Amino acid sequence: MNLARILARSARTFPERPALLVGAKCVLTYAALAARAARLAGYLRQNLGLAPGDRVAIYMGNSPEYLESLFGVLWAGLAVVPVNAKLHPREVAWIVHNAEARLVCVSPELAGGLAAALEEGGPTVPLLMPGDGHYLRAVSALAIPVQERAQEDLAWLFYTSGTTGQPKGVMLSHRNLQAMTACFFMDVDPVAPGDAVVYAAPLSHGAGLYSFPYVVRGCRHVIPESGGFDPDELISLSRKPGRLALFAAPTMVRRLVDRVKQSGADPAGFQTIIYGGGPMYGDDIQEALDVMGPRFVQIYGQGESPMTITALSRGLLADRTDPAWAQRAASVGVAQTLVDVRIVDREGRTLPNDEVGEVVVRGDTVMSGYWRNPEASAAALRDGWLWTGDMGCMDSHGFVTLKDRSKDLIISGGSNIYPREVEEVLITHPAVREVSVIGRRDADWGEVVVAFVVLDPAAGGVGQDELDRHCLERIARFKRPKEYRFVDTLPKNNYGKVLKTALRDMLEADTSPREV
Repeated sequence: MNLARILARSARTFPERPALLVGAKCVLTYAALAARAARLAGYLRQNLGLAPGDRVAIYMGNSPEYLESLFGVLWAGLAVVPVNAKLHPREVAWIVHNAEARLVCVSPELAGGLAAALEEGGPTVPLLMPGDGHYLRAVSALAIPVQERAQEDLAWLFYTSGTTGQPKGVMLSHRNLQAMTACFFMDVDPVAPGDAVVYAAPLSHGAGLYSFPYVVRGCRHVIPESGGFDPDELISLSRKPGRLALFAAPTMVRRLVDRVKQSGADPAGFQTIIYGGGPMYGDDIQEALDVMGPRFVQIYGQGESPMTITALSRGLLADRTDPAWAQRAASVGVAQTLVDVRIVDREGRTLPNDEVGEVVVRGDTVMSGYWRNPEASAAALRDGWLWTGDMGCMDSHGFVTLKDRSKDLIISGGSNIYPREVEEVLITHPAVREVSVIGRRDADWGEVVVAFVVLDPAAGGVGQDELDRHCLERIARFKRPKEYRFVDTLPKNNYGKVLKTALRDMLEADTSPREV
């Protein structure tokens, strides 16, 4: 079944419901959104001659046209290649050419740079820009019905951010995305028709994937007027249109919670805040619950099993009377309903409870492989299981706690040290605002622990000795950092994830100050 049928069904059932809003203003009903998607699909198939399975890249900021383009491409039986709008045009050109995309839907302000990059890197690819005559003709063309696709046909070709080398294209089928949508209702949030999902994070990634459950329920889809994340704007939107749900990286959650706390705003207009994509430390989620109440759900997934490995539900997060709450709040929850999750050793053998190994997952959410990369596909998919590259452990109740990416493991003097356990300790110091831990090569120990620390300006000066004492009171001596680098900010990608590769480059260059 073509996933676009969910929009066609909601348009038939709820034609006059508001579908797309910019700020608090409705710009398209469900009937109008489906009609524009159907006409765009007709243009792609009949006017441009695109064939089933052809790829169409979307290189746009968050906007109403993003969603209508997304559903128009799917409606036509084509595959979406969502591209982060903050990438450099040359990076985008590489993705477009690697995917052999037949067309790029691109925001006008991004079109010039992309056109030049495409000419440099390979064959020219047509561009379709919202607002120009070409696009207006496209959404006024002869509509076509939703085109049939098989469950296993490619729907979403997502390129990983790639910490080393070129990104890989993750092939997600209609079945994968349907299973992800079902898991959302079972494990994340049931969603009521009056809810409004607000896209404060890029639609090219998790926020866009989570549009599907809200289309199923005929909910409102809100594009902030800023097009992105602004805590004050979100607080305003929580009052009108209200009942806001959003997907956010932990750094975004912390900023929103801080602003609600500082402003004294009533958080009642926030319905559900789903966080993932990085660690949310125990102190941070406890403060979030104190400030905003039981509105939080954590998910853990990867592009290769989108948003669907584990979930920590609203109820489990909110129940601080449970003696195991602190441990569970630091976990990423339990396996989602439609997947199996195990912790395994290097040979794929299931490890006992609480032993650290690699997280593996299987189910209908798992990708079919990497686009035209059989070697990488074979390495990641073994005997039906996706090897995630994430290290973690599972307790006797099924709660999974992540340690780190396997490549981030620090081996010092023959002992394994997981950066996150050191970070969890340092972040509890009142003067520490953010922290990231990596390993540095050492002739005697193999590797030593280095902590990059962002201090709270209001907390006063704190030096290495005090942080060292803080660690020694809480973790084994061999795990404590041998070196502290005090920085103003941590380098992050466009989704709020700390770039440990950039921190390693800083160590190699030795340009970062060591003490305050």
